[in-house]
Amino acid sequence: MPDPMRSYLDFEKPIAELDSKIDELRALAASGSDIGDEVARLEDKSRQSLDELYATLTPWQKTLVARHPQRPHCLDYVNALITEFTPLAGDRKFAEDQALVGGFGRFRGESVCVIGQEKGATTESRLKHNFGMARPEGYRKAVRLMEMADRFGIPVISLVDTAGAYPGIGAEERGQAEAIARSTDACLQLTVPNVALVIGEGGSGGAIAIATANRVLMLEHAIYSVISPEAASSILWRDGTKAQEAATNMKITAQDLLRFGVIDGILKEPSGGAHRDPDAMITTAGNAIALALDELRPLDGKVLRDQRRQKFLAIGRRLG
Repeated sequence: MPDPMRSYLDFEKPIAELDSKIDELRALAASGSDIGDEVARLEDKSRQSLDELYATLTPWQKTLVARHPQRPHCLDYVNALITEFTPLAGDRKFAEDQALVGGFGRFRGESVCVIGQEKGATTESRLKHNFGMARPEGYRKAVRLMEMADRFGIPVISLVDTAGAYPGIGAEERGQAEAIARSTDACLQLTVPNVALVIGEGGSGGAIAIATANRVLMLEHAIYSVISPEAASSILWRDGTKAQEAATNMKITAQDLLRFGVIDGILKEPSGGAHRDPDAMITTAGNAIALALDELRPLDGKVLRDQRRQKFLAIGRRLG
């Protein structure tokens, strides 16, 4: 049987069957059977099949990969890349929102402010972090942290991974739209470098609220959209089953968005997606963030702010 720790998506069924066969042969080899060559042959075939499959993913398949439960999440990146991390809680107005985590630490020796959406990896942690869907207090916390970072000249790193801002009644009553708008404005007002990395889902205003950055990067199989494919399908066709068609038409992949100038770069994922080699993915992300900060660090605060504003105005002119 395949390793129970592995989780295969529906379109990965051929890979799952190969891996199952490999596991069976490994068990036989462990009992003394001389079948090492056959195991090696099947392993090569599995790797090749995985490479070929992931080289031709459809937008809907990329959506499924972006949502994979074993994909590295915000806190995985923080724990691996940020030393002396000190999380800060609360918006100083209403409450603490654990869907959006933030604090200060050191990235390769430099002080940084880190803000990100955490989906959680277990049932308990998903409930704790509300599946990465922040309420108004989460975005007001982000504003508080960004203003603090700006005051002390500390760069901001945003890790984006959310299906969208939480749409509950309480969140709307407490001013969800206003909180998102103020968080977006806080990004635009920064006079320090800010770099955003979409590590999974970049959903709607919930993402843009912390991703209005000098450099916006995306993982190869991440998605970034104004609405989920399922919601778009329901609105446009009154048919939630057309999500695959919606995903294709919405141009939500990193490759499409780079072509349109919405993002600035794509980070290649390990073969089979970030979840198959989280350590390698996190290392790649760290290198990309470091490079972006190196490019932005020499720029004056006014130049950084003007560059960021012009970047987003240009997107509107191109796509308007």
